[in-house]
Parts: sequence; structure tokens; C-alpha cells
Amino acid sequence: MVRSGISCFKRRLGFVLVVPLLLLGICQTYVFGGLAKVEKTGQITSYSATGGEDGDLKKGVAWPNPRFTDNGNGTVRDRLTKLIWLKDANAFGARTWEQALSDANTLSSGSAGLTDGSVAGDWRLPNVKELQSLIDFAYFNPALSSASGTSKWTSGDAFIGVQSNYYWSSTTYSGDTAYAWVVYLLVGSVADGGKAGTYYVWPVRAGQ
Repeated sequence: MVRSGISCFKRRLGFVLVVPLLLLGICQTYVFGGLAKVEKTGQITSYSATGGEDGDLKKGVAWPNPRFTDNGNGTVRDRLTKLIWLKDANAFGARTWEQALSDANTLSSGSAGLTDGSVAGDWRLPNVKELQSLIDFAYFNPALSSASGTSKWTSGDAFIGVQSNYYWSSTTYSGDTAYAWVVYLLVGSVADGGKAGTYYVWPVRAGQ
């Protein structure tokens, strides 16, 4: 009888602990709509007579305003992704993929305009998704000025040196490992670039 009583108690305890967790999962999926935690594109204009397009639905996580904050130490904080970007988007010029990785991995305070106290190993080359996250798909600026070093392709002018060109990601193209994904910042397109070629470098590090 004693063993049976303990077994019954365990079953009741399991019911009390497990069922609320299951209900919480159901609520997250159905009550909150299973919200995808990816950013909005920024597009608000509808270009279709049918409806149901991005400009109508505006799905995704809303951008903070302002999205980018100049930290005053050579870095810019993305308030949406919490990533920290190098303020100078052209600190290294055009580099091969291996050089770009090395530039980012060895970056530290005292170079590239940094006074943030960072050390080698804090910075890295962004993956292709992180690099794409910078693009404002609601804005196209064919007059992106490399001379002035400023751009309207994001929701602010916190950065300097942004090039109307391709930037390296750390993500290798799996179809041919001699290539890596690059992002064209003028229009936000993604392509595969030969690792022996030269493109621009924009280091990033984790937020604090």
C-alpha cells in the first residue's frame, strides 16, 4: 500500500509539472501566433492590386528608432540585433576572404578608430545573415556616395566609409568551397564571391 501511494503521488506531481508546460507551449504557438523573430524589411508601400504582400502585412519584428547608436568609441550598436559593428565600414579596403577573416579576428582597441577596450578575438567577420540584417529593403539609393562615406541604406548615418560594393561574410558557399557569400550593400543582393577575389570587410562583435 505504501509503494502504491508513492506511485500515485508521483503521477499527480508529474501532471502538475508537465501539463502547465504543455499549455505554455500551446499558448506561444497559437495565442501569440508563433511570431517569427526576424526583422521587418522596412517596406510599407503596397505594389500589388491583389494584396497580401510585404508592404501590406509588414510582418516581422519592428525596428527600434533610431536603430543604430554611435557609442563614441569607434563602434555602433544595432539596437535590433544587439550586435556591435565597427563604425568605419572601410577600415581595411578590399581584401581576399582569408585576409578579411584575419583583419576581423585580430582587430582590437587602438586600431581602426577603436577606443572600446576590445582585444584580438573579440571581433569577427559577420555571417551572411548578420550582414544581410543591415539592409533596409524599403530604401534604394543609387547615388550612394563613397566620397562622403555616408549612406541612407540603413535607418541612420551612424556609420562612415560604407561602400556601394560587395562585403565579405564568413559563410562559405557550400556548392563550391572556393567561394563565400558576399552582400552587395547598394541594393542588398547576395552572391557568391571567389575567395581569391577582393571585397570589403566589416567586422562585428557580440553585444554587451
